Amino acid sequence: MPILNRIAEFHDEMTGWRQDLHRHPELAFEEHRTAAFVAERLREFGCDEVVTGIARTGVVGVIHGAGGPGQGPAIGMRADMDALPIEEQTGLPYASATPGVMHACGHDGHTAMLLGAAKYLAETRNFSGTAYVIFQPAEENFGGGDVMVREGLFERFPMGRVFGMHNWPSIPAGQFAWRVGPVMAAVANIEILVTGKGAHGAMPNNGNDPIVIAAQIVSALQSIVARNVEPVQAGVITIAHIEGGHTFNVIPESVRMRGTARWFRPEVGDLLERKVRELAGGIATAFGAAAEVRFDRAYPATVNEPESTALARRAAMAVAGENRVHEMESPTMGGEDFSFMLNAKDGAYLMLGGGRTPHDPLVHHPLYDFNDEILPVGASYWATLAEQQMPRA
Repeated sequence: MPILNRIAEFHDEMTGWRQDLHRHPELAFEEHRTAAFVAERLREFGCDEVVTGIARTGVVGVIHGAGGPGQGPAIGMRADMDALPIEEQTGLPYASATPGVMHACGHDGHTAMLLGAAKYLAETRNFSGTAYVIFQPAEENFGGGDVMVREGLFERFPMGRVFGMHNWPSIPAGQFAWRVGPVMAAVANIEILVTGKGAHGAMPNNGNDPIVIAAQIVSALQSIVARNVEPVQAGVITIAHIEGGHTFNVIPESVRMRGTARWFRPEVGDLLERKVRELAGGIATAFGAAAEVRFDRAYPATVNEPESTALARRAAMAVAGENRVHEMESPTMGGEDFSFMLNAKDGAYLMLGGGRTPHDPLVHHPLYDFNDEILPVGASYWATLAEQQMPRA
């Protein structure tokens, strides 16, 4: 992989950062140690400014190129920092030291790669303009990207474009994947509370069993995409959590269900919400019960702007070679709050392959571990992106 020589020289240092972050994961908006670690490194590198506290635990580093501030354009490069509420099962020497919390999505690697790029850019200054390195909190479910935008990210740090990147273990290590238009789906969180009437399990005729009603609703929800969304469009409805009852022989008063919906086109999202409400409410009513439905739209679709995608693709090819940079055949149904930044500013979001073998655990799995071999690839991509878009006069 033709990575930048200077970045290759501190590969071991980046690995140390990444594994330290992995051992000390923090959940959304609780990334206090992580933010302090990032800010300390950025100051050590000699960044011109290090701003903390945006979106509570977010950090932005400001690096001016040759000629100093105000000379040339500006771009933003974003990494996410938060972990997931998962119990790690890797058994690695640097496995999570925090019970029930794990870097299962590779945000530790994202942070380390952008730190590597920041070190290189602050040291070489081989560009004319300003590079903003954005370390975002709370990507997982809490919309830290939205909070950063609402707190004036783009007003305080005026950049022409903003770029994001995610490691992807199903892609061979060191390869890049790009796509114009939708790259990740819009996300809604679904919660349905079914209220019936509790009773003795041996005498169900004295109650109105919400578990039976919930089962009917779960089955019916699967027909929404299959029989209402055009086959050439995409949509997902998944119920991932059901909670009701406490013992063998007591019918509970209520059952709570939680799940997710995903889509790309706004009209599909509207249809999914309408049908979830209609089916859950109608089925509960037919059984003489009640269903309270929440359909909370969390993240919009992540949509790449064409010109920015071409710039990102050019930088990826400079690092990995043209034959290792591929167009994605289709977007993924995963969600990403970088979408809020792309709604406010032109930009693009790429995937960086991290797969060692075809059988590697995927993200959000208790056995997942970021591939440290790709750290200099990602850092070189970020540095190249800045140098190509802001060439030194």
